[in-house]
Amino acid sequence: MKNLYFLLLSVILISCGEQQETADLVIKNAKIYTVDENFSTATAMAVKDGKILATGTNADMEVYSVTQTIDAQGKAIVPGLIDGHCHFYGLGQQLQRVDLVGTKSYDEVLQRVRDFQKENDKSFIIGRGWDQNDWEVKEYPTNQELNEMFPDTPVAITRIDGHAMIANQAALDAAGITTSTKADGGAIEIKKGILTGILVDNPMELVEAVFPRDSRKDDIASLMAAQEINLSYGLTTVDDAGLYRETIELIDSLQQAGDLKIKMYAMISNTPENLDYYLNKGIIKTDRLNVRSVKFYADGALGSRGAAMKEPYTDRHDHYGALLSPIATIKETAARIAATDYQMNTHAIGDSANYVVLKTYQDLLKDKKDKRWRIEHAQIVDQQDFAMFNETNILPSVQPTHATSDMYWAQDRVGAERIKGAYAYQTLLQQSKRIALGTDYPVEQVNPFLTFYAAVARQDSSGYPEGGFLPQQALSREEALRGMTIWAAYFNFEENEKGSLEPGKAADFVILNDNIMEIPVAQLPKASVKSTFINGEQVYESK
Repeated sequence: MKNLYFLLLSVILISCGEQQETADLVIKNAKIYTVDENFSTATAMAVKDGKILATGTNADMEVYSVTQTIDAQGKAIVPGLIDGHCHFYGLGQQLQRVDLVGTKSYDEVLQRVRDFQKENDKSFIIGRGWDQNDWEVKEYPTNQELNEMFPDTPVAITRIDGHAMIANQAALDAAGITTSTKADGGAIEIKKGILTGILVDNPMELVEAVFPRDSRKDDIASLMAAQEINLSYGLTTVDDAGLYRETIELIDSLQQAGDLKIKMYAMISNTPENLDYYLNKGIIKTDRLNVRSVKFYADGALGSRGAAMKEPYTDRHDHYGALLSPIATIKETAARIAATDYQMNTHAIGDSANYVVLKTYQDLLKDKKDKRWRIEHAQIVDQQDFAMFNETNILPSVQPTHATSDMYWAQDRVGAERIKGAYAYQTLLQQSKRIALGTDYPVEQVNPFLTFYAAVARQDSSGYPEGGFLPQQALSREEALRGMTIWAAYFNFEENEKGSLEPGKAADFVILNDNIMEIPVAQLPKASVKSTFINGEQVYESK
């Protein structure tokens, strides 16, 4: 009897030992770029409870009892893509406004505004996307035609970079702007004693303050529409560069309800109300939302000549651009943020703005560790100032398609010498050891494969210029993918939870129709996504 007991016990123990571990999902027959420290690849991957369980070979996955299996049929898989600098909410808003992107003349701008209003009959017409550098006449227009077309309806249409605006007289009147209005940190253009309607940087806020408020229903529609676009491109986390409390709380509620699947690193806009609330409250972190940074603007944009330069613009005598805040304010705000766990992320385009911000960061953070403060754009940097970037405290967050959008006229703005420190992504990478890549959409297109292509090829989609724009600043494909995944996660203090496909990390990944690590460079702009997964859940499938 005793022998029978031990025999039965042995059978039970052996059976228990042979019981298979479970997995919710196994993907086989793939080329998986894990983007781990060694940039290793695998052919299969297991997922459980929204996390990566294991990567390896097809045979390695046989140990799991699986709920779902996907045969990737040789397709490439990469970690969920991260847009390191964008305007997610702004993209959603823009989808409900006049789209002026790609207009080739001011007449085309006017026609689009006319057509939009005929269809939508808005009480206040708002639009964005024109760029005078794409027109035959590369100068700012006046609001004369808008005044004639819409004498009683306010119109405010913003340049592609968000740093210049054309406002008709009705909009100027609503904002209380006259020829006597001060234009600190920007410009209110006046010709022959008359307002032209051109506003650059800070004065734009006067008009934006009288925009009609979107309803909660409209805001939800904007966020959901933006999500649909982002997921279709394999973006699983986005860094929204400037949000207000009301929008952040709406995003959180939609994520908690399960409607908004995409993850967000939210930079709070630099307002007294935001600083008072968030700096006192501290870091807010959920599985999908991370609020721990402040977006600050040091200067304007190069295209509107608002970027603050050390020397005059090459194509405009005695014009330097401008800082949007006094240096004392920049330092005071930085010191306040430095006393908290929040990160400071400062928009800096011109070499003067970059110097002021870099020096401010350097002085404040010299005795601190792992602050990861960011220079957003780092577009034109004096050669001697690159040394202020470092691995842990002062990091560059860049947008490669800015280089390929601006390359046609950038040297005209800054000259042959200063262009050597422009869009210098390889130099920045060598200095900081990491670089985060983004788009700044809707300034540029959402498509992250254009980001990848611009970083690697330094060309537009037609292959211009031959050999690439400032080709010595190109990134390798591995560097570009790291910049869109694990390095971007590091910039967000999230490298231990996402950014690579390693056991224990979130199962955020993308199955690609085209292997961006292997296809010819010229084919990169046409790359596309088959499926997008967030926390192991499929959130997009191509049709």
